[in-house]
Amino acid sequence: MEIWNRIKNAWNALTMPTVDLNDEELLEWLGITSRDKRKISEVTYFTCMKMLSETMGKLPLKYYRETPEGKIRADPTDMTRLLTVRPNPVMTPTMLWSSVELNCQHYGNAYVWVQREFLAKKYGGKIKSRGLWLLPSKDVTVLIDDTGIFQERGKLYYQYIDDKTGEMYVFKQEDILHFKTGYSLNGIMGEPVRKMIGSSIDGALESQNFMNNLYETGLTAGMAMQYTGDLDDERIRKLQNKYSKYLTGSKNAGKIVPVPIGLQLTPLKMNLTDAQFFELRKHSALQIAGAFGIKPNQINNYEKSSYANSEMQQLAFLVDTMSYRMKAYEEEINYKCLGTKEIEEGYYYKYNEKVILRTDAKTQMENLASAVNNGIYTPNEAREYLDLPQKEGGDELMVNGNYIPVTMVGKQYEKEGEGNERSTDQG
Repeated sequence: MEIWNRIKNAWNALTMPTVDLNDEELLEWLGITSRDKRKISEVTYFTCMKMLSETMGKLPLKYYRETPEGKIRADPTDMTRLLTVRPNPVMTPTMLWSSVELNCQHYGNAYVWVQREFLAKKYGGKIKSRGLWLLPSKDVTVLIDDTGIFQERGKLYYQYIDDKTGEMYVFKQEDILHFKTGYSLNGIMGEPVRKMIGSSIDGALESQNFMNNLYETGLTAGMAMQYTGDLDDERIRKLQNKYSKYLTGSKNAGKIVPVPIGLQLTPLKMNLTDAQFFELRKHSALQIAGAFGIKPNQINNYEKSSYANSEMQQLAFLVDTMSYRMKAYEEEINYKCLGTKEIEEGYYYKYNEKVILRTDAKTQMENLASAVNNGIYTPNEAREYLDLPQKEGGDELMVNGNYIPVTMVGKQYEKEGEGNERSTDQG
């Protein structure tokens, strides 16, 4: 403990007053892997992180405008191209949003720097966006100016320290897209799921390590070694090493081991069934998945699932989990990626959640045909869903000719001229 305190004091003396690391951060700086980094190797934790990050990455972000006639697709801007085509020279939108969600779930918060440049002459004083850059969550510190040092009391600032160069950067609140988990006590910083259910993840990780060790030893339990006489510690270790070479490992499974007179090996009983090992492991996996909002079939648990049930679980995943994530992303993007004038004119970004609910080809065609026949979609709108080109005359809504307005129900049963007679009498 004395040495540890001396290391911390030395570090703080070198960096003071720039950085003050806690124990975990100092361990990471020294290259010592902390326990939290091992958690992502737990298969259920990894599966949940993969599911959430890949789902967010595959959601298309659309740019719309609200008009008196309804919602229409808006013409792309520089910011739209960054958000949907190429955020920066080294990332695609899919990779950016997947990485954002991964950082958000693992660390509780994710940060994207909106790189802007002010071009007074060429763009008439407008601000042009140049790139969107993901900042590693572990290297960002959120500061709040509660005394008005920077003339705007209560405003947030984001401090980023490049772990490669050691340089420090401070960004304004409007230049950082800050995404967080749903668990936040102050509304500013999110908390990672692993912090809430750390003991469950630790237990699942230890059970996984236990199974790994069991496979390494050839699925054999430990043995009690009985011998005649009294041996010192060194000879006991030599005896253990000698027989562990013949008794452990998959290559020794089923082999006969020669044992000299006076030495007896008694296997220790190990019954995973009696210990309900697999039941407990399965229960732990469901707990971890539930904390992330992941459904059982998404972690390959099909015990109580059928084809129809799996489809409903996918719908529940959209409604219960991804709807919240998409709304949080949309609110942050619309607030910080749109100008005041754009917002006033009804422009906004929205995710297309329909990609999560894609059905088989037959069901899709039946749904589209029903929508076209009932005047909900035009034929060209239906063709757009199928990535087919538009056709002439396909922009008109169509309905069955036998349909009539509700206000005219019963008119078809009136005798010819009845309506005219009533009109004449009233005149």
